[in-house]
Amino acid sequence: MGAVREFHLPLVPADLLRESSPGQYTVQEVLPVRDLPPALTAFRTAFRARGALAVLQHFDPMYSLLHHFQAVGTAVKEDALELMTRVVSHHSNELPAILGDSGLSHADRVAHLNALKMNCYLLTGLMDAFEMETCKSGLLENKKNRPKTSGSLWEEEREPVLRLLTQLLQLDLRQLWGGFVVEEEFVSLMTGSSYRILENPGIGLQKYRATREAVTHLLAAALVHYDHMFNATLKITQMLQHFEHVAPVFAQAVSLWVKEYGLKSLVGELLREVGQKCPQDLAHDASVIKGYAVFITELAEQIPALVLSNMSVLLRHLDGESYMMRNAILAAMAEVLVQVLNGDQLEEAARGTRDQFLTMLQAHVCDINSFVRSRVLQLFTRIVQCKALPLTQFQSVVSLAVERLKDKAVVVVKNAIQLLIAFLSNNPFSCKLSCTDLSEPLKKEVQKLQEMRDRNRSAAGPVITPEEEWEAMLPEVRAAIQQLFQPLQEEEEEVLEVEETVESTLKQITGLLRKLNYKSAARLTRKALGHFQGKEPFSSLMEENEEATILGVLKRLYTGSCPGENSEDPPHGNSGLENEEAVPEEQPQTELIKQEMLVQYLQDAYNFSVKITEALSLISKLMYENCVSVVQEAIEFFVTVSQFSVSEALSGVRRMLPLIWSKEPGIREAVLNAYRRLYLSPSKGSERARVQHLVRSLSLIMVDASLGTVQCLEEIISEFVQKDEIEPAVIQLLWEQFTGKSQCSSLERRAAVMLLGMMAQGNPEIVGSNLDVLVTVGLSEKGCEDYRLAKEVCNAISKLARNTKQALGKNSTPFRLPQNHMLFGCLSETVIKGFAQPSCHWIPFMEAAVTLIYQLAEGAEEICAHVLQACSQQALEKLKEDDGQKADSGDSPSRVSDGASSLPTFLLMHLVSLVGQVALQQVAYLEVSVSTELRRRRMLRDEEKAKNHSDRSTKKQRPQSTGNETTMEEELGLVGATADDTEAELIRSICETELLDGKHLLFAFVPLVLKICNNPGLYSDAGLSAAAALALGKVCMISSEFCDSHLRLLFTMMEKSSLPGVRSNLLIAAGDLAIRFPNLVEPWTSHLYARLRDPCPRVRKMAALVMTHLILKDMVKVKGQVSELAALLIDPEEAIMEVAQNFFTELSKKGNAIYNLLPDIISHLSDPNCSIEEESFRTIMRHLLSYITKDKQTESLVEKLCQRFRIARTERQYRDLSCCLTLLPISERGLQKLQDNFDCFADKLQDPAVYSCFQTVLARFRRAGSKPEAKALAEELEQKLFAAHNRGLDSAETCQKGSATPMPESAKRRPTGSSRRQPLSTANRDEDFVTPQPRSLRNQQRAKKRPPPKKAIITFSSDEEDSSDDELSAELREEETPTKTTPITRSSARRLR
Repeated sequence: MGAVREFHLPLVPADLLRESSPGQYTVQEVLPVRDLPPALTAFRTAFRARGALAVLQHFDPMYSLLHHFQAVGTAVKEDALELMTRVVSHHSNELPAILGDSGLSHADRVAHLNALKMNCYLLTGLMDAFEMETCKSGLLENKKNRPKTSGSLWEEEREPVLRLLTQLLQLDLRQLWGGFVVEEEFVSLMTGSSYRILENPGIGLQKYRATREAVTHLLAAALVHYDHMFNATLKITQMLQHFEHVAPVFAQAVSLWVKEYGLKSLVGELLREVGQKCPQDLAHDASVIKGYAVFITELAEQIPALVLSNMSVLLRHLDGESYMMRNAILAAMAEVLVQVLNGDQLEEAARGTRDQFLTMLQAHVCDINSFVRSRVLQLFTRIVQCKALPLTQFQSVVSLAVERLKDKAVVVVKNAIQLLIAFLSNNPFSCKLSCTDLSEPLKKEVQKLQEMRDRNRSAAGPVITPEEEWEAMLPEVRAAIQQLFQPLQEEEEEVLEVEETVESTLKQITGLLRKLNYKSAARLTRKALGHFQGKEPFSSLMEENEEATILGVLKRLYTGSCPGENSEDPPHGNSGLENEEAVPEEQPQTELIKQEMLVQYLQDAYNFSVKITEALSLISKLMYENCVSVVQEAIEFFVTVSQFSVSEALSGVRRMLPLIWSKEPGIREAVLNAYRRLYLSPSKGSERARVQHLVRSLSLIMVDASLGTVQCLEEIISEFVQKDEIEPAVIQLLWEQFTGKSQCSSLERRAAVMLLGMMAQGNPEIVGSNLDVLVTVGLSEKGCEDYRLAKEVCNAISKLARNTKQALGKNSTPFRLPQNHMLFGCLSETVIKGFAQPSCHWIPFMEAAVTLIYQLAEGAEEICAHVLQACSQQALEKLKEDDGQKADSGDSPSRVSDGASSLPTFLLMHLVSLVGQVALQQVAYLEVSVSTELRRRRMLRDEEKAKNHSDRSTKKQRPQSTGNETTMEEELGLVGATADDTEAELIRSICETELLDGKHLLFAFVPLVLKICNNPGLYSDAGLSAAAALALGKVCMISSEFCDSHLRLLFTMMEKSSLPGVRSNLLIAAGDLAIRFPNLVEPWTSHLYARLRDPCPRVRKMAALVMTHLILKDMVKVKGQVSELAALLIDPEEAIMEVAQNFFTELSKKGNAIYNLLPDIISHLSDPNCSIEEESFRTIMRHLLSYITKDKQTESLVEKLCQRFRIARTERQYRDLSCCLTLLPISERGLQKLQDNFDCFADKLQDPAVYSCFQTVLARFRRAGSKPEAKALAEELEQKLFAAHNRGLDSAETCQKGSATPMPESAKRRPTGSSRRQPLSTANRDEDFVTPQPRSLRNQQRAKKRPPPKKAIITFSSDEEDSSDDELSAELREEETPTKTTPITRSSARRLR
C-alpha cells in the first residue's frame, strides 16, 4: 500500500477529477447510475469493518452519486444520506479519543484528517443537493396532500444533521492539522451549507424555528472556535443584499450570539459594514436597502445597548437619499430611547445622547419624504406610550404633531392623530384638560408666587443689588488686577492653586470676592483662564486684553449671572450674617421653590391644553375626508378628548353624528363604537348614578341641536335598542323625568320625550305600552303650558305608525287608531285651545299634531276638518268682538277677508299655517297611505283569485287555449303596472278635481291665502307673510292646475319680497313643487338659481340646499348655471361654503358630471360680467379641478382649455385659462396636447402672467420625474414658449414706437360688470322680470281654439296713501312668457317628495 494521498477540499466538484499537484487525491472513475446501489452497499459493508476510515477506499462511488444526483432514485439518495450521517456521527464519537492520544502517528493523523474532510465533503454535498431540490419543488410553501419525496425526508433530517455538524465543530480539531489553525476551506465547507439553508425563502416560517436555531448554533461554534468572524461578516452583509427574508433571521441569530456566546464585537463589525456603504449607491437598489433596513430595525429591538454604542457609524445614512435607511436608523434611535435612555436616573452623557436623538427625530418630522414623516410620528407614538419622552420635550413634539395635521399625505395625518391620542392617554398633567379649568388655578398660583416673592423681599429689608455692590467695589478690583501684572514675590504666587473642576474653582473665586480679597481672586482667575481653556465661563468672554477679560469674569461671578452660581446665595453687602439668622430663612426659600415648580407644572398643563384645543378644530375638518382610516382616527381622537373634559370636544362629538349614514361600514361602525364608549360604557358609581349620567350626557347633545343632529342621534340610539344595549333602567328614568316623578327642568323633560321617541324607532313597544301616559301628561296636563313638550310627544307617538316602505309587499293591516281615541281628542282640544294664544311654539306643535292625526287616525280628514272649523270660528268670533259687528253663525269663513285687517296678526298667521299643513298632509295621506292601502287590498284580491283559480283547476281541467293574452300580460308584469297606474290616476283625479272645488273645506281658505300674498303692503308683518307664502306653496302641492295658475305669483314673491323669511319659505315650496310637478317648474329654474346670489346668507344657504337636492335627485337639468353654485365655494359664510363643497363632492360620485360641466363653469366664471375676482376664481377652480383624477379626463381638459384661448376676448380670460392649466396634473400625453395646440395660445404668451403659468406647468412636470423622451418634449416646448413670449414683447415695443394703431372694438368696450360680484337686488324693476311660459300642453291647445283672454293684473296694494304704485305693485304680462320649453319626463307618477 503506497503513501496516503492528501485530500484537498475543492473549490468546485470538478477539481477532484484532475490532479493539480503530486500527492493530491483525485477521483479515478465516475460510476454510472446503475452501478451506484451495489457500490453503496459495498461502502456500508466496509464502514462496518473499518469505521469512518472506509471512505478512503469508497469516496469515488459517493462522489459519483453526487455527480448524478438528479438522475438517482429517491431510495438511493435517502440511503446515501442515512449512511453518511451514520459515518460522520461515528467519526465524531471516535475523534475525542483519537485527538487525546499523544502517541498518534503521523500516518494515522493524516488518514483521519483525510477521512474527516471526505466525510464532511460528502455529507455537506448531500445537504446542498437536497436543499436545492427542496427549493425547486417548493416544499417550503406548506402544500397539503403532497406525497412524501426525498425533499420531505430531508426536512425531517435537516435539523439532526445540523446538530451533528455542530457537535463536530465543538471538538478541538486543530490536532488533526498538527496543532495549527484549522484550514479556512474546511470551516467554509461546514458553514456553507448553513448559509445555503438560510437562503431558502420559507426558512422564516414558524415551523422551521428549530432549523433556524440549529443553524444559529452551528455558526456560533464556527465563530467561537474557528475565527469565522471576518467571513461571517462578509457573508451576512452579502446575504442581506440579495435575500430580503434573511434580515429578521440574522437579527435573531446575532442577538443570540451576543447573549449566549458573548460575541459583541460582531455587532460592531456588521454595523460598520452597513455604515460604510455609499448612500448614493444604495439609493439605486431598493432590495439591498430593504434588507439592511429591516436588519438594523430588528437588531435595535433585540440588543439596543450594542446598537447605541455603534450608532455613530450609521448616522451618515440619515442624510442619504434612501428613505428606508432613514426610517431604519430613526427606528433604531427610538428603540434605544425606549429601552436604554429611559428614566430619570441617567448620567449627564446619556442625557445628552437622549436629547440629541430626540432632536434628530423631531427634525425628521418635517422630512421631505412622507413615509419618513409618517414613520417618525409612529416612533414618537411608541416613545410616548412607553413614557420615554421627557417633560421638557412634550410641548415641542405636540406642536410638531399639530402642524402635521395640515400635511398633504394622508398617512402622515393619520399618524399625527394617533400621536395626539397617545399624548392625551399618557399625559402627566391631569384628567381634566379644559383651558378654562386650568387657567383659573394657574392665575391663582401665579399670584400666590408673586406674593411669596414680595414677602421674601420685604422680610430681607432694604436690598442692595449685586450690580450696585459691584459698582461700589469696582475701583478696588481694577487696582488689584493691575497689580497682578507687576512682579510678585514667589511666596505670594504659591499661595493659591486652581482646583480640579470648574465648579470648585468658581466657588473658591466667589468666596475670595466676598471676603474682599480681590488680589487673590484676580490671581486665581488668571490661572483658571489658562487652566480651563474652552470651558464656561472662562471661554465666553473675548475681550481686547487679559485685564479686561479677568474683570469681566469676576463681574459675572459676583453678580450671579454665571452658570453654576445658582447654588450660591446672591452676595449681599452685610455678608457677616450669623448662621443662626440664615437657618430660619431656609424654610421660606423651600416653599418658594415648591411654588415655582407648581406654577411651572400648571403652565405646562395649560400650554398642552391650548395645543390640544388647536388640534380639535383641525381634526374636526378632517372628519369628512375621503380616506376611511383618517376619519376613523379623527373619531377616536374626539372620543379620547371627551374623556378629559375638554368642552370643545362636544362640537366634534356632534360633528361625527352625520357619519352614521356613511356607506363605508368601517366609518359607521366607528361612530357606533364612539357613542357606545362615550355613553354606554359603565362608569364608576352605583347603577342609578350611571344611568343618570347617561341620560344627562345624551340630553346635553340635544341642547340647541338641529333637526339633522336629532335624526342622526335617533339612528344611533335605535341601533343600540335593537341590539339590547340600552338598559331598562335608562328607559325607566326617562319615564320618571317625563311624568315628573324625578325632579328635572322643562328642558330635561323634553329631552326625555325625545330620547323615548328615538328608542321607539328601534322598538315601538316602548311608546306603545305607555301611550296613555304620553297623552295624559304630555297633551292633557302639560299641552297648553308647554307646546314644545307637546310637539315632542307627537313626534314620539308617530313612531307607532308602520313604516310604509317596510309594509310594502306585506298584506298586514296598517296600524291605525279609531277616530274616537283619546289621543285625537286631546290633540284637537290642545290645537283649538292654543289657536287664540299668541305663542311662537304653537305652529310647530300644530304641524306635528296634524301630521300625527293623518298618520294614525281612521277618518283623519274629518278630525282635521273639525279642527279647522273650530279655529276659523274662533277667528270669526274675535273679528266680531273687535269690529262690534254681528254675524250669523252660518257665515262662510271666506268672509274673514272682508275685515281681516282688524284681526290680530298672530291669529291670521295661525289660521293660514293650519290651512297649509292640512292641505299638505291631505295630499300626503292620499298619495302614500291611501295609495298603499288600495294596493294592499288589490294584492289580497289577487291572492284570493289565484287561490280560487287553483282550487277550481284541480276539480275541472280548463282548455289550454283560454286566457293566453291574460297569461302573457301576467308574465310581462303588465297587470300589476296597469293596476298601479289606475290607482295613481284615481288619486290624481281626486287631488285635481275634488280637494279644491267649491264643496271642499280647503277651498274656502284659498282666497284668504292669496289675498295675503297679493298684498304685502296691507299685510306687512314678516311672520304672517312667511306663513302665507309657505301655505301657498303647500296648497299648490294639491293640484297641477292650481299650481300652474299661481306659479307666477309664487316666483314673483320669491324674486321681489324684501323679507328673507318669505324668500326662504318659497324656496322650500318651489323645491317640493319641482319634485311633484317637474314639468311645470322647469321653466322657472333660472329664478331658483338666481337666489344663490341673494344678499341674505340665510336665503343663499336655503337656495344652495334646495338646488343640491334637486340636482342630485336629477329633478333639475344641470346647465351652465351651476357656476352659481361654484361661486358659493368662496362665500364669506362658512356654512354656505360647506354646503357647496358637499354638493360638488356628491356630484363627483355621479360619473363624469363635474368633468362635463367644467368647460361651462370656467366660461361663466371667467366672463367679465360675472364679476368674480381672479384670486377667487383660482380658489374655486382649485377645488373643482381636484375632482379630476383620471388621466384621460385631464388630457381632454388640457386640449379643451387650449382651444378656448381662441375664443377668449380679454386678458383676464387668458390668465384664467392658463391658471386652470397649472392646477391640472399634466402627464406626458397632456404635455403632448400642449405641444399639439401650441398655436391656440402662442399669441397670448406676451402676457407675463400667462407665460409664468406655462412655466409653472413645465416645472411641475419636471419635478414629477419623467422619461428622457418626455424631458426632450418639455425642453422643446419650453423653447417655443420662450420664443413666443419674446416675439410678443418685441412686437409690443414696436407698436408703442410706431404709429398709433386703432384698437379693436372689443378691446374698446369696457366690461359691464363691476370689479366685485354684486348680489341680486330685492327691488328689481317690473320690466326686468321675465315670466316663463307654463309647460302644459293643455293650455297650448286651448290657446289655439280661442283668442287668449286679457291677463289679470296682480296688484300689490298698500294701506299707505302716499305710496306710489311702482313701489308696491307688480304687473306680469303675457308677452313676457317664452315660447319654447323643454319637458322633463317624470320618473314616477306617484312621486310626492
